Amino acid sequence: MNKRFTFFLLLFLASFAEAQPVAIHGPLHVKGTKLMDEHHEPFVLNGMSFGWSCFQPRFYTAGAVQELHRQWNCNVVRAAMGIEPQKGYLKNTDDSKKLIKTVIDAAIREGIYVIVDWHSHNIQLEEARAFFKEIARNYHQYPNIIYEILNEPDEESWPEVKAYAIEIITTIRAIDSTNIILVGSPHWDQDIHLPAADPIKGFSNLMYTLHFYAGTHKKWLRDRTDSALASGLPIFVSESAGMTATGDGKIDHEEWAAYIRWMEERKISWVTWSVSDKEESCSVLRKSASSNGNWADHDLKESGILTRKYLKSKNK
Repeated sequence: MNKRFTFFLLLFLASFAEAQPVAIHGPLHVKGTKLMDEHHEPFVLNGMSFGWSCFQPRFYTAGAVQELHRQWNCNVVRAAMGIEPQKGYLKNTDDSKKLIKTVIDAAIREGIYVIVDWHSHNIQLEEARAFFKEIARNYHQYPNIIYEILNEPDEESWPEVKAYAIEIITTIRAIDSTNIILVGSPHWDQDIHLPAADPIKGFSNLMYTLHFYAGTHKKWLRDRTDSALASGLPIFVSESAGMTATGDGKIDHEEWAAYIRWMEERKISWVTWSVSDKEESCSVLRKSASSNGNWADHDLKESGILTRKYLKSKNK
């Protein structure tokens, strides 16, 4: 092989590796309230959540993951596997797993982290146990993997969520002893004060999820979360956006910016909802957007343009 060509090939491969967050930061762990990298430095994940897999499957592609990493600077993506709806996991198991694994495999190739999200508001213990056992068996060796074991419990109490979480954590930890596990809290992940008062004990590398929509959840939720942090609870914002909690309506630019500043000051990781072309303001894409990425400005809604701007400023 020509020596000049070999030199530039190695230079290219080295620069590509440098752009891969997992190659730089390695396996993650929790220390106190902070997410830490393998160098024992605080590390913040910023990225995008795909929409419900059962409603927006067309974006669950390797091309979309590549676009989010290389053009939006996401160092994490979230694969939100719908559970109960038609075409969700309970009724369409094989296709649901295929969509999620497509995103996981693409994230591993891109060298970014990936949240495997059991996207349900209800406890489905046996089904979740089987799913996470399979994911852990297939992917435990990859530091890219983050398990989100229940998205937004709604009417369940914290004791119910805690008991479920312990069962699923035990299942995962029997196979994967180290990768981060995210635990939800009641009332759509706003009652973060409940696990703060009664956290899960006996396991390492757990974080608790907070979800906010800045048009609805104002300073009171930041204050509540500050109290949880002060008690020692590690927080991860696995879903957020700038409009109301319906996912629609006008963006509250002032409150969203306040949340971004607040999370940055506290080194809280955040993920924005969602990679979708649904007719709502929180879906960042228009119908013109390709399923495989390569999105132009005219393919993005206002929330997409703003989120991309935030991400490109954070993950340089």
